Amino acid sequence: MSTTTALTQRARVLCIHPDDDMLVALDDLSAGDTVVWGSETLQVVTPVQRKHKLARRAYAEGEILRMYGTPVGRTTHAIAAGAAVTTENLAHYAAAPELDAVAPPWTPPNVQPWQGVTFQGIVRADGRVGTANHWLIFPLVFCENRNVEQLRDALVRPLGYAQDDLADFTRSLLGSAGLAPSPAKRPFPNVDGVRIITHQGGCGGTRADARALCRILAAYADHPNVAGVTVFSLGCQNAQVDMFKAALAEKNPAFDKPCLIYEQQKWEGGEAAMMKAVVQDTLQQLALANQVQRQPVPLSHLRIGVKCGGSDGFSGITANPVLGLVSDKLVALGGSSVLTEFPELCGVESSLIARCVQESDKHRFLQLMRDFEARAEAVGTHFADNPSPGNIRDGLITDAMKSAGAAKKGGSSPIVSVLDYGEVATAQGLSLLCAPGNDVESVTALVAAGANLVLFTTGLGTPTGNPIAPVMKIASNTELAERLSELIDFDCGSILEGAAPDALADALLAQLIATASGERMTQADRLGQHDFIFWRRDISL
Repeated sequence: MSTTTALTQRARVLCIHPDDDMLVALDDLSAGDTVVWGSETLQVVTPVQRKHKLARRAYAEGEILRMYGTPVGRTTHAIAAGAAVTTENLAHYAAAPELDAVAPPWTPPNVQPWQGVTFQGIVRADGRVGTANHWLIFPLVFCENRNVEQLRDALVRPLGYAQDDLADFTRSLLGSAGLAPSPAKRPFPNVDGVRIITHQGGCGGTRADARALCRILAAYADHPNVAGVTVFSLGCQNAQVDMFKAALAEKNPAFDKPCLIYEQQKWEGGEAAMMKAVVQDTLQQLALANQVQRQPVPLSHLRIGVKCGGSDGFSGITANPVLGLVSDKLVALGGSSVLTEFPELCGVESSLIARCVQESDKHRFLQLMRDFEARAEAVGTHFADNPSPGNIRDGLITDAMKSAGAAKKGGSSPIVSVLDYGEVATAQGLSLLCAPGNDVESVTALVAAGANLVLFTTGLGTPTGNPIAPVMKIASNTELAERLSELIDFDCGSILEGAAPDALADALLAQLIATASGERMTQADRLGQHDFIFWRRDISL
């Protein structure tokens, strides 16, 4: 059964691909239970937890087992038919990549119902389109984080952007509910928010890390979701103002947005005077940013990033394939998608290489994967260490198994470019981006690469968001969507009950359009989850 084919009836197990050596338990199974898949009947011989796998036949030690039709592990002990497959009897195994792999011609999905559909986008002077209109504040060095936070506090509440139900709750506990300030009216209704970035970089470390930080900050400043930036510098750090300006000129030689830069060590009159000037200057620029209004634009201007985090044994069966369908539909409509998390593409390299349009991209993808893995091995770790305790507990017991499901987010469309960390996607279609699997680091990288909206699947729940791009959370199972509803925007768990993945993809695409149009706030934005971590190129799996 294909992962994008709906279950026709409620079953207790699922076979994802005809060549698979394991079945997925959709319910907790007990020893002695009998399960049926098609014409296949199997007796369960050991307990198997929901989301975990059971062997379809008996396997000897040293055999290679498949899921999603691809090798995902090597047996370390003999496994009986109907027994649970666990970390005690299966270890990570990934097949060697094949540079000569060739994919069949791509058949785009039917997108006729979406032809002519538009979203309400923010059109910049250079023609690029954003899904939001934010003013962004950030430091070049961590010493300036406090000034960034001070400026946020000076602007966010007075300008009507505060989301602080918890503060109101505190006031109610203190018996001062009647003294809670009424929400401020927004004087700049066309500015969607004043957002900040704080980080722990810019001083010490390596010059390479400082340059990488400046490239990422420059990408955020240049992003179409950003109207302009307020930048703080101390003055003595590695990430110098000139380094940031050079990175900005490299990203966009024609950069013409307001860029207010304040270097504290050169400021005469003290910090208080500087901060008052910063507030005054930023307010003047916000008035100009408010002149931009949303207008209808084609869906081809959407560039989504696809990401998973807190994945479980159902992620590669429900939510990730639905994201793949959305990605394919968007590409067929002229839009773009970016797939990242290179440690979670281990074992499926050949299938991705086969989809690369350019021969040079095949070699670049493989080289980036090898370089990443070499850096991991240099500090005593490996891609095999990628699955987290939560992943393993909920059924993803090897990195190749996790990767085979994670890659489903990229759909089946051709790969038009392969990007290193910090590079911006410019080609129309699906791109691969080198970045870690770490939730915040990879979302930070996706947005730096130009994604103006991120789709993020989760099976366990994660509070990740981004300062400038909406991050929509998609649940792999309904139990999670109901239990952590304040985190989740969309539920794909109904696939396990027979819902059609294509119908869910259309519903998700419709919700994506509403979010991109500013008509719907993501749960991450509602909770103020505006996370940013740049990848220091140390190993982060």
